[in-house]
Amino acid sequence: MKTNNIQALFRPLGAPLIGEGAMMLLCLIPSLHFNDGTWKPILYSGLITALIGVLILVSFPKNRGERIDRRIPYLIVALIWFSLPLFGILPFLTTGCLRGFDDAFFESTSGIASTGATIFSDVEHLPSSVLLWRSISQWFGGFGIVLMVLAIVPSLGINKYSLYTAEASGADNTGGQQIKVSTTIRHTLTVYIGLTLSFIIALRATGMHIWDAVNLVFTNISSGGFSIYNDSLQSITHTQQYILAGTMFCSGINFTIIYSLMTFKPRQVRHKLDQFSFYIGLTIVASLLVSMAMVWRMGYSWADALRCGSVQTISVITTSGSLIGDTSLWWTPILFFFVILSLCGAMAGSTSGGLKVMRVLILFRNVRNILNNRLHPHAVNPVRLNGSPVSRRMINNVMVIFFVFLFVIIIGVLLLMICGINSTEAMGACIACITGYGPGLGASGGFGCYENFTFSAKLVASVLMILGRLECLTLLVVLSPRFWKK
Repeated sequence: MKTNNIQALFRPLGAPLIGEGAMMLLCLIPSLHFNDGTWKPILYSGLITALIGVLILVSFPKNRGERIDRRIPYLIVALIWFSLPLFGILPFLTTGCLRGFDDAFFESTSGIASTGATIFSDVEHLPSSVLLWRSISQWFGGFGIVLMVLAIVPSLGINKYSLYTAEASGADNTGGQQIKVSTTIRHTLTVYIGLTLSFIIALRATGMHIWDAVNLVFTNISSGGFSIYNDSLQSITHTQQYILAGTMFCSGINFTIIYSLMTFKPRQVRHKLDQFSFYIGLTIVASLLVSMAMVWRMGYSWADALRCGSVQTISVITTSGSLIGDTSLWWTPILFFFVILSLCGAMAGSTSGGLKVMRVLILFRNVRNILNNRLHPHAVNPVRLNGSPVSRRMINNVMVIFFVFLFVIIIGVLLLMICGINSTEAMGACIACITGYGPGLGASGGFGCYENFTFSAKLVASVLMILGRLECLTLLVVLSPRFWKK
């Protein structure tokens, strides 16, 4: 590989590592405040991570305009999403909370990928520094680390749009042919921080301790789902549950829509109205269906059913993974319905996982058109989104991502079964990891965890989390033999 390509490949890793190290150092605040005895390992972890990031920036100078291989953006994204979880294991190992590499890498990957699958069966006895690291890693990963690279590093010597779309293979470009990446980053970061602060203040207004509010908002605005309680959201007040449901719901909205509404520019939302209305409609209908099932089949009162059903459904659709109760005890058809909702996901351009409702909407309308053409073969009726025809290229991309998701799920379930996981739990864990929802089925569902998974199963699940965060295509492109041909 040419020298300029090597520089372009490794230099972007420096800024995220410095950012990750700084986030680790922030965990010194609760460690010292609560005197949990972990300030030294946390300090060493943060300094090591940040120092390596600085060394990378110093060792690999900026590219001076030489032509860069177009494969580099994909390699950068893959390198970042594997390297940051690797350094993220340090707070778990140095504090002694986890002793095995497989456990630490699984937990770190789940945090950075905002998945919510956890190794810990008892989080309430973890040191405060580790609890904050779990929460802050999800907040850090939820925004999109590669977008942070673009914001922090002014010049990578490569096309910024190619790096943006390498991380988000289905980037929401329905509003135009090109995306102004710098504008998208600025607006997204403004909304992300604004929503975080707003919901922390809202929870504080209900009497929640600032420590609890910060951790819960960090993990729910990022669609992560890690909690500082063993029962997730079950023990907090009903008002606080509704506030966090609002946090999760906002995390599933395209952040440029929120920014447009905040700046009183509703006209800029027009090109996303179809998926926005579909997201809202799907949430309402699904919440009502789950609530009715809870009343008729589980004996809940209407008040409790509407609360639990709506909060849990929002958590599933946005792939947040927070739990209003032990869902493993719920009616089985509801759990199957949740699997379908998590595969669907929320809006493109949000922190949620899954396929995204924009792609689901295009799939439905494409199927409808195919059926209509059977009856009227000479009719010209293109697939439309927001009133405009959807290009054949976009439809093909959506179809490819859909089938790649199904293919990866099938292979993932097979690998987990080979690793010794029973079929039901393997299917639940695979879908939970690739969609970013977190809780699976069986022992890993509800208030359960993944601590009993085998070494190999944890590594497979970790890769599935990264695959899901990159929407499968990016990593598969890097692994394809043709990618490495000149």
